Amino acid sequence: MTARAGLGALLWLVAAPLALAQYVGKLTLEPQHGPVGTPVLVRGTGLPPATRLELVWTTVRGRWKVDGERYLGREYLPASEPLATVHTDASGGFSAQFRVPEDFGFMHDVELRQGDRVFTRAGFSVDMTMTISPASGPAGTPITVEVKGIGWRHLQNSWLLLYDNATTGWVSAVTTRGSTRFTIPAAGKPGVHVLELLHGDFTFPYRNMQQSPEPDRPRFVKHFSVTPGAPVLPPPASAQAQRAVKRLPASQGGLAVSPAFAAVAAPVAVRASGLDPGKRYELAWSTVLGNRVAGEGWGEATRVIASGRADLQGALELRFSAPDDLGGLHALAVGRGAQKKTGLLWIAPSARPLTVNRGPAGTPFTIQLKGVGWTETANIYTVVYDNRYIGYACGFNSQGDVQIELRASGEPGWHFIDLYPAIYKGTEARPVNFRLPQLTYEADHPGEDLPAFRFAFEVTAPAGAQ
Repeated sequence: MTARAGLGALLWLVAAPLALAQYVGKLTLEPQHGPVGTPVLVRGTGLPPATRLELVWTTVRGRWKVDGERYLGREYLPASEPLATVHTDASGGFSAQFRVPEDFGFMHDVELRQGDRVFTRAGFSVDMTMTISPASGPAGTPITVEVKGIGWRHLQNSWLLLYDNATTGWVSAVTTRGSTRFTIPAAGKPGVHVLELLHGDFTFPYRNMQQSPEPDRPRFVKHFSVTPGAPVLPPPASAQAQRAVKRLPASQGGLAVSPAFAAVAAPVAVRASGLDPGKRYELAWSTVLGNRVAGEGWGEATRVIASGRADLQGALELRFSAPDDLGGLHALAVGRGAQKKTGLLWIAPSARPLTVNRGPAGTPFTIQLKGVGWTETANIYTVVYDNRYIGYACGFNSQGDVQIELRASGEPGWHFIDLYPAIYKGTEARPVNFRLPQLTYEADHPGEDLPAFRFAFEVTAPAGAQ
């Protein structure tokens, strides 16, 4: 044995008792794995007698990292929550029960604590589950997919839904603690259709899970029966307008903007006070011009969108239509210097009706969106045809106006086109979820709160039919 090896062995012998000394007693869990809500029996032995201890569930809290217009990935911070207070008996033992919290899937530590001290711990693995509802219905029926126990670590946190062997989109649960719910339309001719949920760390579903570094990750298969009958059609495009915008900053610069968010062309009113009576004022609108791909970059620009005179009390009211511009926040300003008043208006994405909504296979038609954003989390919409992802469209270079040219395909009957928000790009290396339809956009999209849109096209005859 060399001197270095002998010293290492000695240091290990000294350190090992110290490391072991911080744990007292033993904790066992029955069962050691199960889905959310599973009752678990906890037994402790070898602990200090007649002592009050806290049983604690360790976990993480997820958040998206977004810096202005840039997407920087996701982050998980350590967290814990109490499960029960236990009291050891005269022999240092106890038994208790808890139910598995609704939380991220896979391994969690259950710890026995007193203040900051951890006496002992045991591991519990939360099993993933997937359900769909209903199990049958005519074409267009909204299928609710509910998933619980999605993980947060690599190889556990990026799941993709497939419909009849085609990728529909990506499922996330970063800020929703491993649980999510979303809907897709029933598509295809009457009969059984197959929904699968598979993991994929690098954009696409990973197919040979049994040979992966973590072969015990689950694979889910569910069946939906499309039944004959009248289709369940989506509401008109005008009725799909976004009804609320979460995390919307308030205007605090003296301009009262009503409403605080609006679709392109919707009526907006701006009010201000404390101005010079009788003086004419112009309302300046701030936006961003440019794109990310031509190499010339982008920059801010302003233009006047309304003007008017203050009344005898120095109050000003301006009414105008929300500009045809990029989605997201826009700064508004009236006046200069000490009299300058500022505010904010959020332009929300909106959809126009299809240019054509029925015809034989091969019929061209156009989808048009207004108010598409410009940040890395808002500047594209992904297109899904009959639950098959077929590409994406960008709205930055065209100032939020997106026109997508498609051709109807498939057998005679109704076909469904969904437009989902996505993450265009960012600095994140794993998992790779860029430019994928985010099916869980409503509860878990980073950055902006964005809507999705659904359309229906009736194919009346096969291509070339007279």
